Amino acid sequence: MTGRPAVDSIAPGIELTPEHPVGEVVPLAERAERAGFRSALVSCHYFNRDPYVVADSVGRATEMLVGPAAANPYDAHPVALASRVATLQETTGGRAVFGLAPGDRSTLAALGVEQERPLRRVLETTRVARRLWRGEAVDHDGTFAAADAELRFSVDPAPVYVGAQGPHMLRMAAKHADGVLVNASHPRDLAWASDRIDEGLAERPGDESGFESLAYASVSLAQDGEEAREAARPPVAFIAGGAADPVLDRHGIDRDAAERVSELVERGDLREAFAAVTPSMLDAFAVAGDPETVTQRLRELHEHVDGVVFGAPLGPDPDEAVSLAGSVLSRL
Repeated sequence: MTGRPAVDSIAPGIELTPEHPVGEVVPLAERAERAGFRSALVSCHYFNRDPYVVADSVGRATEMLVGPAAANPYDAHPVALASRVATLQETTGGRAVFGLAPGDRSTLAALGVEQERPLRRVLETTRVARRLWRGEAVDHDGTFAAADAELRFSVDPAPVYVGAQGPHMLRMAAKHADGVLVNASHPRDLAWASDRIDEGLAERPGDESGFESLAYASVSLAQDGEEAREAARPPVAFIAGGAADPVLDRHGIDRDAAERVSELVERGDLREAFAAVTPSMLDAFAVAGDPETVTQRLRELHEHVDGVVFGAPLGPDPDEAVSLAGSVLSRL
């Protein structure tokens, strides 16, 4: 076994959100595979179904690459995460992808977990996982501790894709990971992120394998473009409410309007928060519309990244959205 996998593109990818029963998510994955998607990344939230159970079920039903998107190394110990991904690598015959990110601060807070030193935590998790997959016994004392930890079974290493948005995480991912999942849906944000990625690649060690940059975009697709935009309001509310001021300024979004959305989300007034999302927020933080509109936006995104992962909500009708996505992918 080598220490690092040869990176085989996981794009185009699709995010599966297990808010629905596993028996409903798996047929959606099968439909996505027929539409031309290469990978299925399962979102990780404690209030939904277990992402590894879902990923395993999808891996058994399809030939897609599968994995968490993105696991965080706070609500589970990094060694346990490495073991779970290794198990998925075994059950899928080598088709596992380790999507890794710091996690949502508000969600972690609900579990009483403090998100300390997120960049360092993600980097250490990446390094420890790779050592475990190589069959090493690991002693580690950093943002987490491990003493003589090892996996008592052998697997080939899985590629690590780091979810990133800020400049430091983007640079770190480009320097150390196999790929990056850029949390952005607009070419303006991806152009900025591409520069940060290039800075990290310039410092990438010469013995590192290939690297892939992907836009992890919030996509909403329907024959009726307005219905698609309406369906994008929930994820956009969370994105806009947590967006940094420089990001808001980049898109000319009123800071007070974004603060209003943030306050409503924090209070749990989600219906009002979704209604408070402005057209400029939808334009900035989602790829939403009819197939022609979505195709054009994706072409613009591809100017700055190697590929795209279609993130939630997919559309007002996920089944229809996945079928329509097949025509979009064929145009691309």
